[in-house]
Amino acid sequence: MYEQMVTARYYEERLQEEYLVGKQPAFDISAGPIPGELHLAAGHESSGAGVCIHLRDDDTVTAPHRPHHIAIAKGVDLKKMTAEIFGRETGLCRGKGGHMHLFDPDVNFACSGIIAQGCPPAVGAAMAAKKRNTDSVAVAFLGEGAIDQGGFLESLNLAAVQDLPVVFVIEDNDWAISMPKDRVTDVEDGSRRAWGFDMPGERVDSDDAVAVYEAAEKAIMRARDGNGPSLIEVQVHRRMGHFMGDAEAYRPEADIERAKQRDSIERLADDLRAHGVEDDELDEIRERAHERVDEAIAWAKEQPEPDPSTAYENVFTNPPAQTATDGGANTSDASSDGDEGGDR
Repeated sequence: MYEQMVTARYYEERLQEEYLVGKQPAFDISAGPIPGELHLAAGHESSGAGVCIHLRDDDTVTAPHRPHHIAIAKGVDLKKMTAEIFGRETGLCRGKGGHMHLFDPDVNFACSGIIAQGCPPAVGAAMAAKKRNTDSVAVAFLGEGAIDQGGFLESLNLAAVQDLPVVFVIEDNDWAISMPKDRVTDVEDGSRRAWGFDMPGERVDSDDAVAVYEAAEKAIMRARDGNGPSLIEVQVHRRMGHFMGDAEAYRPEADIERAKQRDSIERLADDLRAHGVEDDELDEIRERAHERVDEAIAWAKEQPEPDPSTAYENVFTNPPAQTATDGGANTSDASSDGDEGGDR
């Protein structure tokens, strides 16, 4: 877990450096090697590592728009993920998805920029596992600002009704974009959302990877043994703005300083030292993590950009015009069930 967390932190620090190239002094979101928005999750590392350490490649994970620490913990290919963030042809989605829409079928990982969007697909994956009579589980990560979304609440309901092997993990970083938690939701403890759906709910109050590990172990083993869904809320902290370029004028300086003092990586390092791990070994882990990240970024920057002619490949499109005018006969499978016109 320590190596995953160190890798994730350094990865985001390096992405921040690359992202700001060409965007200053006047911030230009379209400039530089990583155009568009970039949402970083520095300070969230304990939740990704503490949960995903219990998972296998055949288990499904969905993540929100701060996905990198979760993706690294789930085992997503770091080079391909980095190439995707840089918009390169060899990226996970051929450079078309960007950092908020990563997809790696080799380890069953996906994420989305739509708030709470990952909950329904995770429930679907859990339902598929149950119907196939396997012991695979699904985990849906989301932020505390998403716990009032209909997609989340409907997913809790379906998971409970169908007794599905899914775990919902809320990352509470105190801020729903620019709003403090107490201004956007009615409960201080998001794990209480589980009460209305007759499922276990637990909150990990401290930003502690070991505590997350223990809470996740219970929930994931419960799901894997066929005993239904669970909900966990993890207290994390946001070390950076909601997105790169966020001036955070809404955020008190004292809150930013408190976040910097609550470092789960240093906490875990202290735990390791207390259990006899030498500083030399911790240094070796950090050096290995840094080398891996630097190699992935250097590799990604050397990859080719997509050919503009491929812009319309691998996308959903409207059906050809004739399918809407000739009754759908002999044009597509979409009309085979008697749907008139076949234009659905």
